[in-house]
Amino acid sequence: MTTITQEDAIQIAGQYFGIVASAKPLNGYEEQNFLLTSFSGEKYILKAASQDFNLSLLQAQTSVIRHLATTALKDAIPSCISNIEGQSITHVEINHQVFYVRILNYLEGHFWVDELNKTPGLYQSFGELLGRMDYFMKDLYFDALDRKYVWDNNRVSDAEQKLHFITEPEKRRLAGYFILQFKTEVEPILPELRYASIHGDANDYNVLVRNGRVAGFIDFGDLIWSALINNLAIACTYAMLHTDNPLDVATLIVKGYHQAYSLQPQEVDVLYYLIAGRLCISVTQSAEQTHLNSANEHHFLTEQYAWDLLQQLIRINPLKAANSFRKACSMEPTISEYPDYKALIDIRRTNIGYNLSLSYRTPLKIVKGALQYLYDDRGMTYIDCVNNVSHVGHCHPVVVKAMQKQIAKLNTNTRYLNDEMMAYAQELTSLLPSKLSVCYFVNSGSEANDLAIRMARHFTLNMDVVVLDHAYHGTSTLAIELSPYKFDGKGGNGAKPYIHKVPSPDLYRGEYRYDDPVAGKKYANQVGMAIQDMVAQSKRPAAFICETLLGVGGQIPLPDGYLPEVYDHIRRAGGVCIADEVQVGFGRVGKAFWGFQLQEVEPDIVVLGKPIGNGHPLAAVIVTSEIAAAFDNGMEYFNTFGGNPVSMVAGRSVLKIIEEEKLQQNAFHVGKVLLEGFHKLMDQFPIIGDVRGHGLFVGVELVKDRISQSPAVPEIDNLVERMKEKGYLLSTDGPLHNVLKIKPPIVFSEQNALDLLEDFKIVLEQFYKENDIIS
Repeated sequence: MTTITQEDAIQIAGQYFGIVASAKPLNGYEEQNFLLTSFSGEKYILKAASQDFNLSLLQAQTSVIRHLATTALKDAIPSCISNIEGQSITHVEINHQVFYVRILNYLEGHFWVDELNKTPGLYQSFGELLGRMDYFMKDLYFDALDRKYVWDNNRVSDAEQKLHFITEPEKRRLAGYFILQFKTEVEPILPELRYASIHGDANDYNVLVRNGRVAGFIDFGDLIWSALINNLAIACTYAMLHTDNPLDVATLIVKGYHQAYSLQPQEVDVLYYLIAGRLCISVTQSAEQTHLNSANEHHFLTEQYAWDLLQQLIRINPLKAANSFRKACSMEPTISEYPDYKALIDIRRTNIGYNLSLSYRTPLKIVKGALQYLYDDRGMTYIDCVNNVSHVGHCHPVVVKAMQKQIAKLNTNTRYLNDEMMAYAQELTSLLPSKLSVCYFVNSGSEANDLAIRMARHFTLNMDVVVLDHAYHGTSTLAIELSPYKFDGKGGNGAKPYIHKVPSPDLYRGEYRYDDPVAGKKYANQVGMAIQDMVAQSKRPAAFICETLLGVGGQIPLPDGYLPEVYDHIRRAGGVCIADEVQVGFGRVGKAFWGFQLQEVEPDIVVLGKPIGNGHPLAAVIVTSEIAAAFDNGMEYFNTFGGNPVSMVAGRSVLKIIEEEKLQQNAFHVGKVLLEGFHKLMDQFPIIGDVRGHGLFVGVELVKDRISQSPAVPEIDNLVERMKEKGYLLSTDGPLHNVLKIKPPIVFSEQNALDLLEDFKIVLEQFYKENDIIS
């Protein structure tokens, strides 16, 4: 392919424009650019486009530049230099290839990217000059600008087709999330926005600064007919790069723009998503160019900064951004300064079940989720440290897209053949021991545990069940019967005669502790003794059920060797072994995909729930073919919603994401960071009595003192509230309500973990100081 050389540029300038000058190549995206310097010191920019370039587009660009030269903005825009025949575009043939050549005068100033002292006044002047340019261009229209163009911010959704070029899972997920938000929040209202011919690329290298103010714009190669607000969004995007307070930067630019050209509330409200959208276009373009082995450094100039800004943006509540922009424009705020939840709480108390609790002293109204982050209605962003239901992240784009596609096609029941159910059953059982081959799909962990016990009783023809003290297995009538946490608590009626409670194998508070190398076997022997008591009453167990790491019981990992011994006792007595993986399955424990694998056992029944559908109501019971055959006793089992194709694609998506994004490995690595970090804090703060867990299932037990192990209540509640104020959602668990439970979505990052540890340390230091405690 023929290109223009420096010698060619010198010859063209002299022959066609009468300019005798030297030529220096400059970077360019689609056109070749040269800096011309005449012998008298005058400077020009020569731009050459190949014959494949849209000539009508070049003509439109030239017309816009000539128009702006007639306005008060003439000194801020490069002017076109006519050739010796009075034309703005010159057709030049080199080696049988035609080039379209233009020469523009050179604007003095330095690039935005090179300005080291970016003051509030500079940012505001940026917005003001951009607004003035848009005002002067508002009545311009050219057919050539109404085009399909990859950099058109109206077309952020097109970037979705290039996500596969992003090789790092965390980055691909982040870009995918923001593209999904663009499709949800922006696309539906695009037709309602104001449209105009816009510059479309006010980036670091197209904005000139002089004397502490933005003085001009260059390179009109991205001119396009698009939503007017996109011009401001693009300008904000590049100005926000490599800044510590990107929202403050954007707000100053918005303020300056609005003073020059009034914005509309609807435009301001989508600006956050348009900024994120521009970044998504940029990073997917860079990823594609990496895939194509591009050697053009222009393709990658802002790539890393763009990723950094996307990470900053997801930590900014979109409501906070819109509110900040509205304030800058003196518009009605989106966030009430004094929100009143009384009416909402009154309705809840009247129309919602009376015994549904709310978290925190001041209840939160969560309005949006973003992977491991939650946004409330007051503009706060929270790192979700406790929601193990949104396993692969709130609103994960892959799950959302799959469910949207399926629900638009069909949602029905299992009385019809269903490819999705067959595929999911095979995928799920492939991750389990081979004997666990038959799936029953239901809608919640409670329902799944209920069904598991029913099946165990059919198979063994026995009624009795062995459970752990403080255990919780759900909210159905039968599940409550299995849950000492409920039946021994307020409103409970104690254990039924067919429920046999054994001590929780707690190595911190239990009868056998960390210093006992055979504690697991000793706790297991208590199950054996419970079976002996049953036999003495002419009973035998139908089942033993326990979580493979104890959740409500205090975030407790089972002692080494515990389940092998327990399962042996149960099976010898004719019972079946049920692993409740509702809390901890699907890679959360890091070292293994299932919690029972940590104990090197194979259950007879596995119960799955919570994370299985990433928030969609889905659960499953997986059993051996023998147990399934015994359950098939002539009475049909039918579940109205269990196994429906929408639920199945949700479940399949979760498995796909865990594998493709290597989230089990992430849980292992980040969990190690958390556990090591909390152990270090334990060395400094005696209030931490114990740290335990696997992967991203962590318990931190707080005590008033380590000798008595008196539970640090209400101190723990105070600390949880303080962490909430810092932007972390934590909760408490355990029979004494003194265990911090940490079980976030498993997209929780190492940086999230480090931030949590650092802020928890600060909170503990403040707590110790206020209470005159020496750490």
